[in-house]
Amino acid sequence: MINYQLNLEELHILVEEISEKFQNGVIILRGDLASGKTTLVKTLVEHLGIKDDVTSPTFSLQQCYGDKIYHYDIYNHGVEHFISLGMLEELDKDGLHLVEWGDDRLFEILDSAGIKTLTIKIEKLDDNSRNYEVDYAHA
Repeated sequence: MINYQLNLEELHILVEEISEKFQNGVIILRGDLASGKTTLVKTLVEHLGIKDDVTSPTFSLQQCYGDKIYHYDIYNHGVEHFISLGMLEELDKDGLHLVEWGDDRLFEILDSAGIKTLTIKIEKLDDNSRNYEVDYAHA
């Protein structure tokens, strides 16, 4: 587990490391409301040179950026609803999948399926600073 305390202008440091070490698999994003999960996705998409507008998929469940970036938000319905819609098959597609509000149950399912998983827990320290706890153990 690696901890980063970064202000939002420094987020590119974490994004660069992630994009070098993890190009294919699932990134589970955890954190309170407004902690910066979508901001991290937006910064990653920009870093990869994709010009798409990044928005939270809270109501659409999934957004796609470029050819191989998939962004999910399972806050409203939870992992069981996500599974019932057949979305687990989506996570097995080639590409980078970022799941906001993924929990331990989702992690266990992905781990048992052999899907590479990176977990990032975001904690808001103040309006401009966050602590990012990154777990590469199953990446």
